[in-house]
Amino acid sequence: MTSTNAQVAGAKTSALTYDDSRLHRNGVPHRMLAGAVHYFRVHPQQWEDRLRRLAAMGANTVDTYVAWNFHEEVEGAPRFDGWRDLERFIRLAGEVGLDVYLRPSPYICAEWSNGGLPSWLTARTRSVRSSDPVYREAVERWYGELLPRIAPLQAAHGGPIVAVQVENEYGSFGSDREHLHHQRDLLRQHGIVELLTTADGITAGMLAHGSVEGALPSFTFGTGVQTAVDLLPAATPLLCSELWGGWFDHWGEQHHVRSPESVMQTVDELLAADGSLSLYMAHGGTNFGLWNGANWDGVIQPTITSYDSDAPIAEDGRVGAKFEALRAAFAPFHDGPLPALPAPLRFQPTRTARLEPESSLLETLRALPEGKQLARPATFEELGLADGIVVYETTAVVQAGDDVLSLPVLHDRATVFVDGHRIGTLDRDGETRLPLPVSDAPAVITLVVESVGRINYGPLIGEHKGILAGVLIGRRFAHGWTHRIVPMADPQPMGAVGDDGFASAELQVDELADAWLAFPGGGKGFVWLNGFLLGRYWSVGPQVTLYAPAPLWRVGSNTVRVLDLERLGGTVEVRDEPEFGDVEEFIGS
Repeated sequence: MTSTNAQVAGAKTSALTYDDSRLHRNGVPHRMLAGAVHYFRVHPQQWEDRLRRLAAMGANTVDTYVAWNFHEEVEGAPRFDGWRDLERFIRLAGEVGLDVYLRPSPYICAEWSNGGLPSWLTARTRSVRSSDPVYREAVERWYGELLPRIAPLQAAHGGPIVAVQVENEYGSFGSDREHLHHQRDLLRQHGIVELLTTADGITAGMLAHGSVEGALPSFTFGTGVQTAVDLLPAATPLLCSELWGGWFDHWGEQHHVRSPESVMQTVDELLAADGSLSLYMAHGGTNFGLWNGANWDGVIQPTITSYDSDAPIAEDGRVGAKFEALRAAFAPFHDGPLPALPAPLRFQPTRTARLEPESSLLETLRALPEGKQLARPATFEELGLADGIVVYETTAVVQAGDDVLSLPVLHDRATVFVDGHRIGTLDRDGETRLPLPVSDAPAVITLVVESVGRINYGPLIGEHKGILAGVLIGRRFAHGWTHRIVPMADPQPMGAVGDDGFASAELQVDELADAWLAFPGGGKGFVWLNGFLLGRYWSVGPQVTLYAPAPLWRVGSNTVRVLDLERLGGTVEVRDEPEFGDVEEFIGS
């Protein structure tokens, strides 16, 4: 017999145990039939609806990460209110009848900015996910805030939490055994008595480096059930903690889908092998604001605003063939009929409104108060900024022979103006040099630098943003820079109108309902609805529409505002269905 549940003195027995390769819940043979739903990607007024849809799909468990940087944007000031009320989400899951598989980690990947790690921490150390003292002390402080909130919500104390993850796919990142032991022991020291797990890909090396004594090893894959079975340690139940039933999208690629037939082939194979699973994602939700992450594959690959992931419960809550197939597969594992779906979703009528230009990009940005004045341009981290836009400005005489501007290390895109005239765009993975007009008098050089998303996976986790190695004009560094940080919380346009910059539309709403917004003709922009930053659009696709959930609207007049860094479109379209661009069948591996 094998048990993973080291007990804290005086604590009750954990809900989930296992022996002889069988998972039990309170002593009864059990299958975890879970689906991932991230509270930080769903408007809190829609949490209950999405959880009820998950239960109607036949899941008995909801799986969620905990995004550290979502809670502690400002160091030392963690928040657990409103959208960040994790305890409410967990209690709601229990009220709906779902167990909770909690994955605090604290690194989550998840195509989320910086993999969930706060940028103020990675500004201080790049030695993350290790026994580095700076990283360890920060995690200990964070867990000291987080874990006392969730410990009372464990099944042992009458709550819905039945499993907690120690680390996330650590076997594909590092080999610090001391770090894994510390992560495991922190959970136990703070009163976590439920089943502990790890999660890794299906290779022997990943399993060896990502597993830790006292935690059930689990797997992440799109296909490969037999490979996982062959890797299982003796007397260990099979758990696929991420069965990739769809996939996320990067800007500039096609929209990834996975057919119901393909998904069910893996699900059926796993269930036939007496396995448990968590579908990633059951409901993907949205990377609202600037929370999208990015991958790195020789070039940066920023994730789009949508995290629909071709999930069985779509970004706006709709269900289809994939949902029905999973419901049929999960139904036999329940003693009675499955819950019914919540009430049908409601969408606003389609219509088009004119976007009225408000102020040009440069006019608005130059009207912002000047921040730090430094010899060399500061990084986002040095400015205390996680993501968004920084405006760097200096003056220089550009002489013949030295009439090329270059940014040796740019993270990630810079729109370049000289004396108020746009001369081009630089990109970290494309053109990083730009010819300048020769001038006898000092010219004003303005660089509008955008972070397109912090890398969430692999060795470049924690890389810094902005201008990292100075600005060269010819062979010489340009010195004397001012810095303006663009406020991304409901910015206000200032100045004369132009072809880029700010524009807005007023939309009248009689009844609150969901909508999808499109901006035909726009280049690369940000969208606010009544002051809330929905996310980004970009003409490179694939995403065309942005999800605007009902709770963000109000009866009467609503303001949609865009900030476009390239070119403004003329209208905003309200649609009742999403458009994600050309599709590509894709199975994660």
